[in-house]
Amino acid sequence: MLTINEHYLKLQASYLFSDIAKRVNEFQTANPDKELIRLGIGDVTKPLPKACVEAFHSAIDEMATEGSFHGYGPEQGYAFLREAIAKHDFQARGAQVEADEIFISDGAKCDTGNIQELFDIKAKIAIPDPVYPVYLDSNVMAGRTGTYKDDRYQDVVYLDSVKDNNFVPNLPSQPVDLIYLCFPNNPTGSTATKEQLKAWVDYARDNKALILFDAAYEAFIRDENLPKSIYEIEGAREVAIEFRSFSKNAGFTGTRCAYTVVPKECFAFDSQGNKQFIHPLWNRRHCTKFNGVSYPVQKAAEAVYSEAGQQQVKELTDYYMANATIVKDAIKELGFSFVGGENSPYIWIDGKRDSWDFFDLLLNKAGVVCTPGAGFGKCGQGFIRISAFNSRDNVERAMAKIRAALK
Repeated sequence: MLTINEHYLKLQASYLFSDIAKRVNEFQTANPDKELIRLGIGDVTKPLPKACVEAFHSAIDEMATEGSFHGYGPEQGYAFLREAIAKHDFQARGAQVEADEIFISDGAKCDTGNIQELFDIKAKIAIPDPVYPVYLDSNVMAGRTGTYKDDRYQDVVYLDSVKDNNFVPNLPSQPVDLIYLCFPNNPTGSTATKEQLKAWVDYARDNKALILFDAAYEAFIRDENLPKSIYEIEGAREVAIEFRSFSKNAGFTGTRCAYTVVPKECFAFDSQGNKQFIHPLWNRRHCTKFNGVSYPVQKAAEAVYSEAGQQQVKELTDYYMANATIVKDAIKELGFSFVGGENSPYIWIDGKRDSWDFFDLLLNKAGVVCTPGAGFGKCGQGFIRISAFNSRDNVERAMAKIRAALK
């Protein structure tokens, strides 16, 4: 008799964004003539940068002739992209990362969900609350979280991100093995200083722990004093793995390209207490379960680092950050407290009521879709997340609708 992995049965309800889609569909069915503006899921709306499109077309043309056709590429990614990433994203900021420590993939969501496969099922994990659901759910599926009780999994150490700590979690009060961090944060939009990240790196070194650092939104940081990579922190190479994506900075949500950095010094331990380096383990996992990102997509990603690409990506992120300012101004005018929107495309708003109630209010009264904070964890209850990823016209009209609905 074939039995299932019963850890999947521990997953709570349906996936957050599936719940949102269900409510939105019900609203549209009941109100077919009403306009709906989506400021919920963090999907971009502007087209790919021109430099990326041109590189994409050129690479597709290469695929059309025998002399320049590309079949299977290296699972880790083509050298031209890995070298560009190392030079521009890390070395230019004084962070020591080499090209062969970079693994190209089809999404940071996949990598942050898959990385846990490398570690013991008994590893004690620490996860922020509120949090991007993939970190927690992938560990539930693996069987690392224990049972669900009182809105939390019993074997998880939750790192509360609340007003009292400015939505940057405090160090755990007990030893943990695997630590998930995300800055700029999804969903709160909060950012961490170098001093705050240094405290986490020191904790990981002192406790023989590993940090999984999601930096998918680093391109939106406007404060040059804030770190864009955890490798800007001394000692991080031994205790941190970093995840990045081209989805939000260059609009690759539908094109799919991201990367993970695993420094060669980064290590964990085997059951006998012997040091084991993670780089060859992730390389083996990558080669076994992944066939690589297509050549045209990687050429398009490489164009991000051209002079034109850098300018166009800056214009894209500036556009969304201007949207964030429009949202912030409206929310401030309405008297709500919030965080984010300065170095992040997300605005995390204290709704002063149940998260799903506020979601339904904005949906039904204003025709605006947000994301209920409760879907990101217990500490998200009472908050909503509004995304700046939409057109300027839609953001302006959405804020006008919300003003009218809430006044």
